[in-house]
Amino acid sequence: MLLKDKVIIVTGATSGIGAATAVEAARQGARVVLAGRRTDRGEEVVGLIRANGGQALFVRTDVSQEADIEALIARTVREYGRLDGAFNNAGIPGPLGKLAELPAAEYRQLMAINLDSVFLCMRHEIQAMQKTGGGSIVNCASVLGLVAGPGFGAYSSAKHGMLGMTKAAALDYATEGIRVNAVLPGPIETEIWSHVEHGEPIRQGFVDGVPMQRAARSEEVARPVLFLLSDWSTYITGTSLVIDGGYTAR
Repeated sequence: MLLKDKVIIVTGATSGIGAATAVEAARQGARVVLAGRRTDRGEEVVGLIRANGGQALFVRTDVSQEADIEALIARTVREYGRLDGAFNNAGIPGPLGKLAELPAAEYRQLMAINLDSVFLCMRHEIQAMQKTGGGSIVNCASVLGLVAGPGFGAYSSAKHGMLGMTKAAALDYATEGIRVNAVLPGPIETEIWSHVEHGEPIRQGFVDGVPMQRAARSEEVARPVLFLLSDWSTYITGTSLVIDGGYTAR
């Protein structure tokens, strides 16, 4: 089993890529701590994992609040004794719009959830991993961390920033057994687009630019994440793994 007995945190674990990663990680032998804001959905995923013989618990967490992150790490260590891996996946898609027209408050909220939270999560995850000899962190960026799109100025800025933060952290802790990488999904079949104004046409516009001519399924992102969290990738750090059906190859 790829993650046998490893203790893994997944943020944004109540749906989509996060939920798929949590389920797959448990299937591969991990003890999974799911973090998110929707308790009912989180407990549903935990129930699914346990029904299939896996180990999991849910901790309600708002990743924009450092106190919540500290509590998440503390609960994980208290419950399982250590932290071996983390998938920092929580994020929101909006606001969308031309940069000069974005409300400053909405811009700051997006940055707090999509970028600042990654700093806060890594800060506390790394401190926990240092106590037990290392671990692996995977940050969920986006192809919009490599390219831009009209109306995605705030989102793209956060994802570009995440890649820089990932590389810097990888260099900072390369000699301490802590690896830090990022995955960059293209369009995904998740509910996140249902919360965006005109979300489906926007998503379809991205899909139309994918050589494979389809969006990815959540598990098609989850499996590469598990690889990066596992001991099969022990010489990989500071990298960005693009999972986009060829979108950025053009």
